[in-house]
Amino acid sequence: MTAPARIAIVDYGAGNLPSVERALQKLGAETERATDPRQIESARAIVVPGVGHFGAFVAGLRDRKLTEPLRAAFEAAKPMLGICLGLQAMFASSEEAPGDAGLALFPEQVRALPTNVKSPHIGWNQLRRTRESRLLRGIPDDAYFYFAHSFAAPASAQPTVAACEHGFPFAAVIERGSLAGVQFHPEKSGETGAQVLRNFVESIP
Repeated sequence: MTAPARIAIVDYGAGNLPSVERALQKLGAETERATDPRQIESARAIVVPGVGHFGAFVAGLRDRKLTEPLRAAFEAAKPMLGICLGLQAMFASSEEAPGDAGLALFPEQVRALPTNVKSPHIGWNQLRRTRESRLLRGIPDDAYFYFAHSFAAPASAQPTVAACEHGFPFAAVIERGSLAGVQFHPEKSGETGAQVLRNFVESIP
């Protein structure tokens, strides 16, 4: 029998950790809240949830000395999932905090949703798949997911595998090697969101 996957959930000092934690544990994953670089280094997989302000998020990572371990985990092809602001932090920067660098795993800048649409974008929306996606395996094309955000990475970003439209096409799901990210909240997206997390957990070697 395979041992439960031990997943480090990055704890940067705020956010939606309890709900993500519960959703993963319900799938049989063993989790721990990671506030120390050694926890990132020893984990079998990493989840980076985030809500709030981009600047506060990346400052929280820096203060806990987690920025470089996360970059190293990406280079080492360790399974990693960013959720909401956790996806945005994978990019170089954000218009929300122009002076604060993200993890810069991808070069694009996260942009504010335009003024001609309601912001924040809160509620259920559908995706448009642009490439095959392991996170969306077994999920119907017309499925809905729950979003809550005011900023987003452009759909033109290279790792985008599914986009969503709200003022402009933005990256709703990204995948590159063992790294993945979702702009929506899978832990708030019912059984469809649970399937996304299940697909991630099952991808952990």
